Amino acid sequence: MRKITIIRIRKPEKHNINEELQWLGNSLGLFNLRDKDKSCFRIFIELLKTTKKRNSLTSDQLAYKLNLSRGTVVHHLTKLKNAGLIVFEDKGYMLRVNSLRTLIDELESDAVKTCNALREIADDIDKKMGLG
Repeated sequence: MRKITIIRIRKPEKHNINEELQWLGNSLGLFNLRDKDKSCFRIFIELLKTTKKRNSLTSDQLAYKLNLSRGTVVHHLTKLKNAGLIVFEDKGYMLRVNSLRTLIDELESDAVKTCNALREIADDIDKKMGLG
């Protein structure tokens, strides 16, 4: 099961990579106001950098590298994993794919599959209830 929230937010006007990454994460419902120290954002960026090198990081490595508690890291890793953005591989975590573009493409594909399954069930329910 994957749970992701997509939020339509105005794109940043400046072409600043940090603002664009923040916008991407906010649009995917990953970063919220409760995350005062932006720990989820920092974890996501660290995993993005690590994936580029085709490596993975453990929760302990992330905690040490980002000066966060292991509990905080595990909480955010669970959120990122449940959203389908990261995977556990080679004894550590990494992005599900090698690029953000591919990640968005796969999320879109997941959403289309989910909508198709919903449509199929809706059609079945409509027929059983004599609707449409």
